[in-house]
Amino acid sequence: MYGPAGFYRRPEGPAGHFRTSVHASPLFATAVARLLCRVDEALGRPARLDFVDMAAGRGELAAGVLGALPAEVAVRARVHAVEIAGRPDGLDERIAWLPEPPDGLTGLLFANEWLDNVPVEVAEVDPEGVPRRVLVRRDGAERLGEPVGGAEAEWLARWWPLPGEPGLRAEIGL
Repeated sequence: MYGPAGFYRRPEGPAGHFRTSVHASPLFATAVARLLCRVDEALGRPARLDFVDMAAGRGELAAGVLGALPAEVAVRARVHAVEIAGRPDGLDERIAWLPEPPDGLTGLLFANEWLDNVPVEVAEVDPEGVPRRVLVRRDGAERLGEPVGGAEAEWLARWWPLPGEPGLRAEIGL
């Protein structure tokens, strides 16, 4: 997913595959800007106020928040978009584009999309009722691999028990 030919680095990127609250309306960015203003107030209006958007995609949220901030807050804001894909053309130059979060932040680290981007192992129940690891080739073709065992099997049993019905799937959250 994150390798040089992975889903998040291919030229077409993930944007064509889904829409999120950021893409649906400017209301979400406006609400986050209001939250950042509350953080600013709680911090005593520091000289530098950081906003970090984890898994920033094409930077829409970072740009929307920056655009929705009152001028007296925007002038102090350092906006960081954290994303492994390349910086999109036309993004506001005031937005820093980084592969990982910067150190020494004072402000708000926002991770609206980040957990959606965490790869997980997937298990599928085979015809004998055994949960097996789902293996995916580069071309997207899937096949069942080894049975899930150890800590992953314990996690499934506790958090996402799979009845023995063939074809049922669960994500392993370890």
